[in-house]
Amino acid sequence: MRIGLILAEALGGLRRNISMVISVVLVTFVSLTFVGAAILMQAQIGTMRGYWAERAQVAVYMCSDISEQDTCIDGGASQEQVDAVRAQLEGEALAPLISEVSFDSKEDTYAKLVDQLGEDQASVISPEQAFEVFFVTMKDPGQSQVIAEAFNGVAGVEQVQDQLQYLEPLFSALTVATYIAVGIAVLMLIAAILLIGTTIRLSAYARRKEIGIMRLVGASNRFIQTPFVLEGVFAAFLGSAFASAAVVAGVHFGVDGYLRGRVPFITTWVSMQDAVIVVPVLIGIGVVLAALSAGFAIRRWLRT
Repeated sequence: MRIGLILAEALGGLRRNISMVISVVLVTFVSLTFVGAAILMQAQIGTMRGYWAERAQVAVYMCSDISEQDTCIDGGASQEQVDAVRAQLEGEALAPLISEVSFDSKEDTYAKLVDQLGEDQASVISPEQAFEVFFVTMKDPGQSQVIAEAFNGVAGVEQVQDQLQYLEPLFSALTVATYIAVGIAVLMLIAAILLIGTTIRLSAYARRKEIGIMRLVGASNRFIQTPFVLEGVFAAFLGSAFASAAVVAGVHFGVDGYLRGRVPFITTWVSMQDAVIVVPVLIGIGVVLAALSAGFAIRRWLRT
């Protein structure tokens, strides 16, 4: 019976403050949508970084006939210089750090240029002018600098490039976007908390006579406070549910339905499973913040 009375009081408060409840739902929806987007963006960054870290290689480019580096003053790398680089990669110092080493000859490099640029574009150089290159896959991508330190400045080596560095600007841009989303989400959550507190205080003021009667008949503070807390929790739950639906729809239609087929160079995307994992997080954040805000607001109002 007491539960039924509490629920009736909460529903009555929601009906009396329907406009404020809608405001709470909308603000909670927007703020938690940004929270969900930030979580998924960070997951996307982690997925991409892990995927490319396993596949990114350190390329050791040998000198070609058209190289102009100081280490290439004798023209293209000689066979002795190529063998020396191979021996160093297979030596005791570097071999434990390396997962795999592949070698492209001048003919292999020229064939790749033809595939990538077309025969007309690739014809500006001859196969003899193409470079030889070692592709080194590290066991720990974080140690790729070791390869650069070992071969920079070595005669016959034009340059050493870590392919993972080309993706760092993309990771940095996504990280900045994540921070922006988090900042907006925090501001909106603060607005939602303040709005919930204001709604509860207005609802309590509108029912001040009923609260006074409850006190006279001996109702406990918990019994008086619970309907107001439920009002805030219910409004925040609706906003959280809408935000969760927006996040799931964004992954389903935006990622799976659009981006996955139109951005071919990114082969790993967040999935529906990631979106489903975010749902309870959003609902939990919304409900907990609403309960704390509403509880604090009604307790403070009852003391006045």
